[in-house]
Amino acid sequence: MRIARERVSDLFGLAEKEAASGRSDLADRYVALARRIGMRYNVRLLTEYRELYCRGCSSFWVEGRTVRTRFRAGRRVRTCLTCGRERRTAVRSRASGPASLGWEGPNAARREEGALVIPLTEEETEELSEEETEEP
Repeated sequence: MRIARERVSDLFGLAEKEAASGRSDLADRYVALARRIGMRYNVRLLTEYRELYCRGCSSFWVEGRTVRTRFRAGRRVRTCLTCGRERRTAVRSRASGPASLGWEGPNAARREEGALVIPLTEEETEELSEEETEEP
């Protein structure tokens, strides 16, 4: 299960790099593979990943090239320019919640070297802290 999550993370990182270099066909292929791995091993994709592709045609979204974003009536409407499918999400106000204070939470994903990193579970974090204390 952990291996599948790591593989999905790697594939989204590769898709991001290929899309930046202009190879959208490879980026789309990496997204399709990541989705298949997630479905086969019953691994949920992180919210950060779900915002990066079209659910209809699995194309990796690059703002202005493969997706158009509009704000209508308190919603963000993203239209895939490949298949025409729309995804509507509610827009939250920035003034409320702990994220407005700069705190993203212990399991917030962060970007490193062009790929999104999967946050560790509490058990994995405890194991790593125990290994660090045993070394000296």
